[in-house]
Amino acid sequence: MFIGGGYVERNFLKYFLFVSFFPQLVAGPIERSGNLLVQLEGVHKLNFWELKKGVLMILYGLFLKMVIADRAAILVDTVFGDPKSYQGFFIIVAALFFSIQIYCDFYGYSIIARGSALLMGIHLMENFSAPYYSRSIKEFWGRWHISLSTWFRDYLYIPLGGNRKGILRTEGNRLLVFAISGFWHGASMGYMFWGFLHGVYQLVGDLTKKIKSTLIGFWNQFVPDFLKYTKGKEESFSAQLFQRLFTLLLVVFAWLFFRAGGLTASCQMVKAMFSTNNWTILLDGSLYGLGVSPNAMFMLVLSIIALFVMDYQKYKGRDIAAMILRQGWIFQMLVMFALVFVTLLYGCYGEMYDIQQFIYFQF
Repeated sequence: MFIGGGYVERNFLKYFLFVSFFPQLVAGPIERSGNLLVQLEGVHKLNFWELKKGVLMILYGLFLKMVIADRAAILVDTVFGDPKSYQGFFIIVAALFFSIQIYCDFYGYSIIARGSALLMGIHLMENFSAPYYSRSIKEFWGRWHISLSTWFRDYLYIPLGGNRKGILRTEGNRLLVFAISGFWHGASMGYMFWGFLHGVYQLVGDLTKKIKSTLIGFWNQFVPDFLKYTKGKEESFSAQLFQRLFTLLLVVFAWLFFRAGGLTASCQMVKAMFSTNNWTILLDGSLYGLGVSPNAMFMLVLSIIALFVMDYQKYKGRDIAAMILRQGWIFQMLVMFALVFVTLLYGCYGEMYDIQQFIYFQF
C-alpha cells in the first residue's frame, strides 16, 4: 500500500523477497520498494519478448565485462600495481583504461542484473545512461550509478536542506554528500578525495555558470548582432564536443584517486604523470609491454569503439535491444551468436584472459 507518497509492505515474506531479490542483491541497482515490491505482487506470465530481451541484455553485459573490462584490467593493474616504474603517459593511458574498465565492469553487471530480472518479468531501474557523453559533471551524476546518486539525493542531500537554504548551504550540502559518497566506497582518503573532488567540480561549475551568464550579458550589450553570443552557438557541435571532452577529462582525472587507493599514493602518481613527457609511447609499441599483446589491444580498442557507438544511441534515447528484437528472427539470432562468439573468443578463451571479480563486489 502507498502511504504518504511511499510504498509500505506489511507482509514479512513479501518484504523478505524484496530485500533478497538476487539479481540486484550484491551490487545493485539499488531498487526502491515502490518499484520492485509492486512488481512482486500477483502472477507473472511468460513473456517471450521480455525473455529474448533479457537474454540479449545478459549477453551484452557479459561482453562488456569479459571482453572490455577484464582485458583493460590487465593494463591498468600493471601500471597501478607498480607505480614507481611508470611515468607520464603510461599513467595517463592507465587512467583512461581504468575509466573504461570500471564503467564496463559495473555497467555490465547492472545490465546482467536487469536482464536476469527481466527473464522473470521484473523490470529493474536503469542504472547507467551513457555517462561519458555528459556535458557537465552534474549531468554525469545524473547518468552514472543512477540508483545510488538518486538515493543520496533523496535520503541525504534533501534532508540536509538541499538547495532551499541559500547558496552557501546548498554548496556545503553538496560537498558533504559527495565526500560521504566517497567514504561509502571505502574507508580511504583516496575514495573520500575522489568524492570531494566531484563536489568541487560542481561548485566550480555553478560559479563559472553564473560568471559566464554575466559576461555574456555584458558582451551582448556592446557588440553587433552577428557577434552576439546566442543559445545556438552554445548548442553547436564544436561547443558540445568541447564540453564532453572537458567533462570526460575531469572524470578520468578523478578516477585516478579512486583507483590508486590512498591519497598519498594518488598524489605521487599525479606528480609522476606530469613529470615526464613521453608521449612517444603511444606510437612505439611500449604499451604492449603492459601485458596486452597487439592483437588483444586491437580487439580491446575495437570493442571500446563499439561501446561508444552503442552508448551514443542510448544517449539519443534509442533502445538498441528493442530495435534488434523488432528485426527478423534470423537477424536476432545472428546478433546473439555474435555476442556469444566474441565473448568466448576474446573473453573466456581469449589470449592472456584472467577472470576478474566485479569491482563493485568489494563496496
